[in-house]
Amino acid sequence: MNTVPLTRDLVFVGGGHAHALVLRSWGMDPLPGARLTVINPGPTAPYTGMLPGHVAGHYGRDDLEIDLVRLCRHAGARFIQDKAIGIDRSRREVILEGRGPVAYDVASIDVGITAQMDLPGFDAHGIGAKPLDVYAARWRAFLEQVERNEASPEVAVIGGGVAGCELAMAMAFRLRKIGAPPKVTVIEAGPRISGVGSKARQTMLAAMAALGIEVRTDARVTEVRADQVLLAGQEPVRAALCVGAAGAFPHGWISRTDLPLEDGFIVVGPDLGVKGDDALFAVGDCAVMPHAPRPKAGVFAVRAAPILQHNLRAALTGGARKNWRPQKDYLKLISLGEQSAMAEKFGLTLTGSFMWRWKYRIDRAFMDRLSDLPIMAGPKPPDTAALGVRDILAAKPLCGGCGAKVGSGVLSAALEGSAPMAGEVITGAGDDAAVLRQPGGGFQVISTDHLRALVEDPVQMTRIAAVHALGDVWAMGARPQVALASIVLPQMSAELQARTLAEIMQTTREVLEAAGAQLVGGHTTMGAELTIGFTVTGRREEMPLTVAGAQAGDVLILTRPIGSGVILAADMEGRADGRDVAAALEIMGKTQDREAAILGKVAHAMTDVTGFGLAGHVRPICAASDLDAILWRDAIPVYAGARALSDAGISSSLMPSNRADASMQGGEDLLLYDPQTAGGLLAAVPASDRDTVIAALEAEGCQGHVIGQLSKGTGQLTLG
Repeated sequence: MNTVPLTRDLVFVGGGHAHALVLRSWGMDPLPGARLTVINPGPTAPYTGMLPGHVAGHYGRDDLEIDLVRLCRHAGARFIQDKAIGIDRSRREVILEGRGPVAYDVASIDVGITAQMDLPGFDAHGIGAKPLDVYAARWRAFLEQVERNEASPEVAVIGGGVAGCELAMAMAFRLRKIGAPPKVTVIEAGPRISGVGSKARQTMLAAMAALGIEVRTDARVTEVRADQVLLAGQEPVRAALCVGAAGAFPHGWISRTDLPLEDGFIVVGPDLGVKGDDALFAVGDCAVMPHAPRPKAGVFAVRAAPILQHNLRAALTGGARKNWRPQKDYLKLISLGEQSAMAEKFGLTLTGSFMWRWKYRIDRAFMDRLSDLPIMAGPKPPDTAALGVRDILAAKPLCGGCGAKVGSGVLSAALEGSAPMAGEVITGAGDDAAVLRQPGGGFQVISTDHLRALVEDPVQMTRIAAVHALGDVWAMGARPQVALASIVLPQMSAELQARTLAEIMQTTREVLEAAGAQLVGGHTTMGAELTIGFTVTGRREEMPLTVAGAQAGDVLILTRPIGSGVILAADMEGRADGRDVAAALEIMGKTQDREAAILGKVAHAMTDVTGFGLAGHVRPICAASDLDAILWRDAIPVYAGARALSDAGISSSLMPSNRADASMQGGEDLLLYDPQTAGGLLAAVPASDRDTVIAALEAEGCQGHVIGQLSKGTGQLTLG
């Protein structure tokens, strides 16, 4: 919870090595009052030093990737998975591809470079060695095609520098390892391979020859085709995969800005600040220092990180900046395909397996710095406190989203004294929404929900909160009408209030309008932390669906995986895989109007699975109609990563209460008690309609899983 008001926005554009290192340090020493945002196209960023080893098969994908989501959680930063496509310096906004602009007071750019080449046919048939994550994914797909005999093991690498030769050796080695005789060709426009001294060049040529790699020099590429690379005055090179590694090219969007550029790269001064702009910094391969030109190499970004961190804090606090003096030469450690490497510096060269082991230790140490994050201490119990305080503080931290709900048993007891429904009110507490009979015919449903923030990004949090609230309307088979917003902002300056509310309101309108509803008002206040809620109404001509009405023989259909509570709890503890977190949040932010339209036509009863978990939402369906339910464990969809986290003992703070309120026979699965935020719709559907319903859902691009069946009984749940 924030105890210092937020007054400045610091935005990182890109998840490059320098930014990753600053995130780690920021988490241990954040600047009070600064709100940090990280924008990157994916939840991870590849580490350049380990890419050849990954391509060769020495490292797995997890070894290669820096988990930006975990780093952001550690740093208290909001993570935005999107691509920057521009910067408006007059408004101090970063323009994004998939959402509204992000405002900044200070920003830093670390987006690396691309190896996409301006050659006929390259965009259609080639792949640049950078961005690394794009290339690595294409390489993995190509390997699978070769193993299935769907592609020949023929590879062309355009560019005979260190990067091109290193990747060529890694690819040749890996192809051999999977039993596919490789035919790898390096195409170099110059008279010789470049980037190293003569002794190192001979070592690399010998290593490539040993792997059967052909080197074409003085070769100018004229066109890239699906199965070959055409050369001027030379025989074509056959290739099922063409990799571009000839030089470093800036991202196209940077050239379309008004930033000061040199050959497309952002011009920065000795303090890493963008020339002529006190609010912007740039670092890594996307930047150039005219006063101290250096090659495009990751080592410089790593060495620049401490200076960048100091100067960002100086820009935010009005302090003095430091200058960075990059080293003139650096150690090159070049993988030779197998577990052997070559080191070169000052013209000296060493080669062998011992150099590989040295390189491995260096690379592993770097990745360990970014993955072995220190656990930040929780609140310290006061020396003297009332009985029970220490027990609560020693328990699991309070989760966000629906994991922060009051338990079902406590809530039911509190509502026992409620007055019976009367007049136009047909149903009240106990179902997803209250149902009101309308004077002119038809019915209106009304519900309210609010969520304690589970992510730092107000846009993503708003989307999830709106979908979560609309779930009650969809579960009744009703059409959403209007919504009132209830927003609690952490204490912040008026400017940050305006920025945050603009993001929240824009997202609210987008979600509601897509669902056919309107935002008609609401209430805002400031408090300890971000909380977003909505009161929503909907209409249905016939009596809305409730948890009552299910019949013996009905099957249970669920539209979303379970396990979001476990993933979010693990995220809070810094133990979740960022890819799993990002994937779950993406699903949670999707509307379910199409699912509701299909299920609402045939369901006997319906609800949405939220805070009380799957078992806690099946139970009222059974209790309302004197039914038992069998749930088929293997048929229940689970979010990626959730099962392993649950088996490791991670759970939401609400899980024990849910478990106590919904007993299960025939075995136990703790994920059945996991609180869901923006969870799936759960419908009791006639068994005769199951195949038709599943087909209809799939035709709309939706999920539908038959997870169990109902029978006459007394409300008992059984896991089968």
